[in-house]
Amino acid sequence: MRTRRIGDTQVSAIGLGGMPLSIAGRPDRERAVATIHAALDAGINLIDTADAYSFDHSDFGHNESLIAGALASYSGDTSDVLVATKGGHTRLPGGGWGLNGTPEYIKQACESSLKNLGVEAIGLYQFHRPDPGVPIAESVGAVRDLLDEGKIRYAGVSNFNPAQIKQAQEILGGRLASVQNEFSPSFRSSEPELELCAELGIAFLPWSPLGGISKAGSLGSRFAAFATVGAGRGVSAQQVCLAWMLAKAPVVIPIPGSSRPASIQDSAQAADLELSAEEIAELDKS
Repeated sequence: MRTRRIGDTQVSAIGLGGMPLSIAGRPDRERAVATIHAALDAGINLIDTADAYSFDHSDFGHNESLIAGALASYSGDTSDVLVATKGGHTRLPGGGWGLNGTPEYIKQACESSLKNLGVEAIGLYQFHRPDPGVPIAESVGAVRDLLDEGKIRYAGVSNFNPAQIKQAQEILGGRLASVQNEFSPSFRSSEPELELCAELGIAFLPWSPLGGISKAGSLGSRFAAFATVGAGRGVSAQQVCLAWMLAKAPVVIPIPGSSRPASIQDSAQAADLELSAEEIAELDKS
């Protein structure tokens, strides 16, 4: 598995997004654990989660606890696995989503995540999404405090625009390690954030990187170019999609979500797929 960098830590060029393992439609625990183990077997050592990845408020923290259990039951060495979690989203009765970016809540959420993950310090802690009711400076300031206190190793933000990224970098004293925004063939409006991260040397983690690709693995007409390149290479369109992202900049680390061992094993192989300049240009136009 090729690696890229978050802070001073080398991580696999492809990570595992844990969200599908805990929200509505999630697999049973046995398959969920098998999926995480399959990712580890494939050389993936970056696992992204969040306290809010759950059915609703009643099992808040489900994904963090699931990942902690899967790591504990894995037969191999997991000492180099970087678990990235997030705080600032809440869940409501019935499965709705809410926001709470107050410093008090962020710090409380971090304490809960430490317990769920069973660690003394969280590898990467990300402020999940700006709360319109709370100034960015206050929310990110709480993350800075957690960093200073040693409760988290690296600090990140999610769903931030360029101006907010620059502000976070300033608040954190130049210690912003990552930005996690939506980016996929069907959602490319985060290009400015990706380019800014490349300029600043900050890891950019595309969430929902396979957006637009159905569960069956088929592509809509808009994504025909990815299927065509994949057919020519003898690989899946999903692999082509992830390889296309990796070619965008050395800071890009896609975190495809998966609920089946086979799907994350396929995604992991994208780290070794090198596309030609002509293929990349064609995919950029699709």
